[in-house]
Parts: sequence; C-alpha cells; structure tokens
Amino acid sequence: MLIFDRKFGADFLASVPPEPGVYRLFDEAGTLLYVGKAGNLRRRLAQYRMAGRRKKERKRRALVKAAARISWEVCASALDAALTEIRLIQALRPPRNVTSAFSFLYPFVGIRAEGDETYFCFTTSPAAFSAFELHGAFRSREVTREAFFSLMRLLHFVGHPVPRHRRRRFGNVRHSHVLGFRRLPREMVGGWSRLFRGESRHALEALALELTEHAGARARAAEIREHLVAIDRFFEYEACTLARVIAATGHRGYPVSQQERDLLFATRREASALEEASVERSDR
Repeated sequence: MLIFDRKFGADFLASVPPEPGVYRLFDEAGTLLYVGKAGNLRRRLAQYRMAGRRKKERKRRALVKAAARISWEVCASALDAALTEIRLIQALRPPRNVTSAFSFLYPFVGIRAEGDETYFCFTTSPAAFSAFELHGAFRSREVTREAFFSLMRLLHFVGHPVPRHRRRRFGNVRHSHVLGFRRLPREMVGGWSRLFRGESRHALEALALELTEHAGARARAAEIREHLVAIDRFFEYEACTLARVIAATGHRGYPVSQQERDLLFATRREASALEEASVERSDR
C-alpha cells in the first residue's frame, strides 16, 4: 500500500475538489509543515500520493512521510490561490517552505545627494532610510549585495570617499551599509537612479569609459571587469526584471515593498499563464 493511502486513506482524494486552492500539511503535533497552492487541488495532491524516489519528487515524498494531516481551502481562481499561498507563507513561515518565507530579507538600494556628497545604502530595513531614494525590493540578496559593493569599489576611482564619522549620522542599522563620495559628477547620480530602477545602464557604460582614463583602474583591469560584470548582472536579473513586472501589472507605488514583491510576481505569472492558454486555444 502507498504511504499516502496508509496515512490519509485510500479514498482521501475523492473528497478533494478539482478546484483552485491552497493546502496545508501538518505533523502529528499539529504543527504546520508546509503550505502549497494548486490550480486543481485533487490533481496536485494526487502527485503527492504517487511521489517516487526520483530527485524531483523527493520533497513531496519527504512531506508525505512527515505529515499526519492535510487540509485545504478552495479559492476563487488560480491567482487567488497563488496570492493566498504567499500571504500564508509570509505570515506563518512553515519550516518546509523556502520561497516567500524570508521576504523580510529582500534588499533595497538607495541613493541620496547632499551638496557635493552622494550617499549610497544597501539595506533590508527600508523604514530606517526614508531620507534615501530607495529602489527595490530585489529578490537576490547575494546578487544585489555583490553589485552594491562592486559599485562602491569602482566609485573610489572617480570620487573621494566620505569619512566614516560623516556616515554615522545614518545610524548603525542591522544588515545595512552606507557609503558616500564627494565630487561625483552630478549627472552620474541620476544615472545610477535609472540603473537601480531598471531603466538604463548608461551610468555603468559611462563609468566604464571613465575608468579607462584612470591609471589605477587600468592596472587592475581584471578586477575592474569583474565589478562591472557584477553590476550588469544586477541590472539585468534584478532591476530590469522588477521593472518589467511593474510595467506589466500596472503596479502603482515605488519602491515595491518586501511583502508586495512576491505577490506582484505571482500576479504576473498567472496572467502570463492565462495568456498562453488563450493563445493555445485560439491556435487549435
């Protein structure tokens, strides 16, 4: 007998509706283990019933072994199910969920100009940096952090670092960094804002050209190239991706909050799936 049938009964799936919804798996102590979504609850839970030993099925098989009870709730649509799943994960943080569970760690990048000084911040605490023009929230902490510090290292060649005591007034906020530079070209400040917003990589191209005129930068050509690539990777995979989803969904309000980000992307994914299904039907 299958593990699923032994635990939940051979007739379990017959009671599950073939409707969109969310489902929850609990252990013997009643602790929530996992929250999932489905366009068809019966079909999705049937996949857990038949989970084998193949790599892509290991997670489902492990969940069936750990679970003692499964509950579900029907939603009005696949989109409603996707949004409900994200909200539940953000609120409850089940131990077997990873995606959306740590949205509070999604980073922002900020910029602030004061006279001839320009400050940049990297933070997961946007409320602490309301004086900055913030951009995000971005999904990858690693990609965003690497790009931020690559930019800071490159700006050392074209600007004059602001002393640490001048930066202390922004506070010592956990998971946050503030660096500043004097005498950066004013047009460069606006260019970086457009890059963070996913609108243009012109500032990066201009910086690369300026660095070719700097002897110290030329002497570290390989290192400089790595930093430029890191910033370009952030622009393509984080800034532009977020900008496209904002445009596609008509989202108002910027920056996008950490809690809203995954909801926004789920809305776009479900809209794309509906569009693809509509195209397939029209081609038949």
